[in-house]
Amino acid sequence: MTSQRQAILYGLGAVLLWSTVATAFKLSLRHFSPIELLLYSGSFSTLLLGAILLFQGKFHLVFQCSRPEYLLSILLGLLSPFLYYLILFKAYELLPAQQAQPLNYTWAITLSLLAVPLLKQKIGWQQWLALLVSYCGVVVIATEGRPFSLQFTDPLGVALALISTVIWALYWIFSTRDRRDPVVGLFVNFLCSFPFVFGYYLLTTELRMPPLSGLLGAAYVGTFEMGICFVLWLMAMKLTDSTARISNLIFLSPFLSLVFIHFLLGEEILAATFIGLVLIVAGLFCQRIR
Repeated sequence: MTSQRQAILYGLGAVLLWSTVATAFKLSLRHFSPIELLLYSGSFSTLLLGAILLFQGKFHLVFQCSRPEYLLSILLGLLSPFLYYLILFKAYELLPAQQAQPLNYTWAITLSLLAVPLLKQKIGWQQWLALLVSYCGVVVIATEGRPFSLQFTDPLGVALALISTVIWALYWIFSTRDRRDPVVGLFVNFLCSFPFVFGYYLLTTELRMPPLSGLLGAAYVGTFEMGICFVLWLMAMKLTDSTARISNLIFLSPFLSLVFIHFLLGEEILAATFIGLVLIVAGLFCQRIR
């Protein structure tokens, strides 16, 4: 098997797993509050990443980071998983999955906008067009096909979903300063986030024995959304001879996600959701115009 074919298989595997996480979020939130889901899923993800580093023989690198790298991990751990997933899970708790998932998908647009002041990058007409088209899709989805009414299904849920895109974009912008092995950096970030997550949990939630069904959902979210998907995507990008070809696979994810949402959650997929999602994806394609 050629390296390019391997890269495509790894990329498709990551996309398929990513497509299931919106459904996994909603199912898990039936048993957990957002902070409980974050605490348990983050713990599973941290254990998985540690096991991967042990298997790769790189665990010793965790203790060889410089002081600035540890400080960077504290910042990144505060952004994600702590703030990002806490806000995202709350958005999923308030909104139907078919709304929360496409809204969160606009993070790439947010990233290009934040890169202007933070990375001193210029924004071209492609980015402005992408912004216009994608956020038209956001309005269509959030108003369930009544864009001119501006009556959102759940204004707080919509706001939180969009705020999560800002935090995720900030995470990736600050990650550009990280020169460590990606899995090492991610593992240290998760370790540094644990005091924030556990402290917030103790302040806001009564201690209780977690239900088995909730733990299974948290294990799935932590293992796949926060762990294996990331590793598969890294392997795909490492093996491919065409980064653009692999990165285009990600556009399959939101549409596959609607299939899982419909059949596993039982949500009736509204025409407005599909139309809005097409607009969001079209906006993302606009960014690629040269």
